[in-house]
Amino acid sequence: MKLLMNICFLLLSASNLSAQNTPIWEDAPVERLMKNFVRINKNTETVTGWTVLLLATSDRRKVEDAKRSLQSKYPDVAIDWTHEKPYYKLKAGSFRAKFETLPLLNLLKSDYPTAYPAKDKVKLRDL
Repeated sequence: MKLLMNICFLLLSASNLSAQNTPIWEDAPVERLMKNFVRINKNTETVTGWTVLLLATSDRRKVEDAKRSLQSKYPDVAIDWTHEKPYYKLKAGSFRAKFETLPLLNLLKSDYPTAYPAKDKVKLRDL
């Protein structure tokens, strides 16, 4: 029985190796779609990701002061603010997945107990 299984395994492995050298021809419309897909993705600068939202307020000075304070206390953490009418939002970090925000969130919870992970558009170069 083992011999039969080994022979089947070897035959399947050999067929997979020969399939790797098989040329693939695309139709012209498919080739155009793929080139367009690659071009669009090369030009994309942002993706959907996660940040830690520290503060949301309508007072711009409050956000700027908080940013300066946090940057002096945590110089290695990327901190930035955005304006989404009517609020100014103070955000920290750029992550692909929500669970990646947790270490930073735990670090910043002492200063901002209401901080939470928020879905956001993040720059690819920041990931």
